Amino acid sequence: MTATRTPGLPALEDGLLISTNPASGDEAGRVPVADEAAVTEAVAAARTAAAWWAGLGFDGRKERLLAWRAVLADRIEELGELTELEGGKPAADAVVEATAAIEHIDWAARNARRVLGPRKVRSRVMVLEHSGHLEYQPYGVVGVIGPWNYPILTPVGSISGALAAGNAVVFKPSEYTPVVGQWLVDTFAEVVPEQPVFQAVHGLGEVGGFLCRAGVNKVAFTGSTATGKKVMAACAETLTPVIIEAGGKDAMIVDADADIAAAAEAAVWGGMTNAGQTCIGIERVYAVAPVYDAFVAAVVEKAGKLRTGHEIGPITMPRQLDVIKRHIDDALDRGGEAVLGGRESVQAPYVSPTVLVDVPEDSAAVREETFGPTLTITKVADADEAVTKANAVPYGLGGSVFGKANAIRIARRMRSGMVAVNSALAFVGNANLPFGGVGDSGFGRIHGDDGLREFARAKAVSVRRGPSLIPAMTFERTPAQVQRLIKTVKMLYARKR
Repeated sequence: MTATRTPGLPALEDGLLISTNPASGDEAGRVPVADEAAVTEAVAAARTAAAWWAGLGFDGRKERLLAWRAVLADRIEELGELTELEGGKPAADAVVEATAAIEHIDWAARNARRVLGPRKVRSRVMVLEHSGHLEYQPYGVVGVIGPWNYPILTPVGSISGALAAGNAVVFKPSEYTPVVGQWLVDTFAEVVPEQPVFQAVHGLGEVGGFLCRAGVNKVAFTGSTATGKKVMAACAETLTPVIIEAGGKDAMIVDADADIAAAAEAAVWGGMTNAGQTCIGIERVYAVAPVYDAFVAAVVEKAGKLRTGHEIGPITMPRQLDVIKRHIDDALDRGGEAVLGGRESVQAPYVSPTVLVDVPEDSAAVREETFGPTLTITKVADADEAVTKANAVPYGLGGSVFGKANAIRIARRMRSGMVAVNSALAFVGNANLPFGGVGDSGFGRIHGDDGLREFARAKAVSVRRGPSLIPAMTFERTPAQVQRLIKTVKMLYARKR
């Protein structure tokens, strides 16, 4: 760490990307900037590495991934401190993030064979003489474009699945957190020194475009919806498949039989952890009328104890401060009330916890992703109204429901990829569950069985095991055999009279 620069703004100097702390401006580190040729070269090297890595088989990859997991666990404090230095996130929060990433690596390594290994599949009437076999083959080289808000957990969710499936990975970390990204690559190289199975390419947004066009076989992207569309457009040029995990505007529904204290604690955590810079963060709450007042009071009491510079870190991207201020101002100008914080909450580089009520449903604070430590709380007549309003935005990433008798039924009705019942954000820590959204929140899944399958192609193989009992797929079939086929189909599938 040497110079002090403009807080949070990455700088380019002499072919290097210089990363700075968003609160202090202290330099966190320097990484080389990749031009288009360097990205193409990295992908070419990854292709050779991918063949070697796939050849290790499930057991060989498992051994090395578990070794990487152990390195991260052994040095988790170092990773937490580096994340705090570069992104401003409290080190304790970074440790929680790293713990979840470690568990995802462990799960992917241990479950890849079960999910992706070859298996026999039962045949059907027309092809009884053939046995069916299914296997999943790695794509080859997977490009991962990661975000700055969770620079460990979010990319590792894709990276661990891609590696466990047998792919090599070229990783473009956010320009706001390149040092953490390079640290992940370097620690992996300590346990897999033979080939460049996991590489990083650094730079501003254009480097992500280079990666999409460099011949990778699939891209996993996490970031804003607007950038996700650009990634899709670039990948469409070569029909490169993509996984898009984009923005969110997640809602919590608090039903009449909810534990109010627990719901308030979860709303504050879900809305304000990481200074609200969480794609699956709770930004809207719909509380039914009988518990609304008590819930608002509990949220204000709990959120009012949080301090900027301690539990609430800085806003990583300086321009996001303008977005947060615009949302708060719009809500208040249109009749909303700040029961905690307000216009004065935005004091660069921090935003104090802000709780808004009586905010119109068509306001920016309700419709657009805020990405700051703010909550809107709206009174509704019942859970039906809450679900209708929760589903009225174009996003559909995660959500939360608090209640007893009907909580799971309410959760099923929410238009989202994930829902936590009587908690917030819990699904992201469960490596068994798929993670991803619908609508403007993207498509595709990481984590869990579905996430592993995203990083491998299904390959079907049929093998003849004897003569055809009812020849169908041949020009040599006879009229008598066709009649036998008709008789068989009617016997098995026609309506019984």
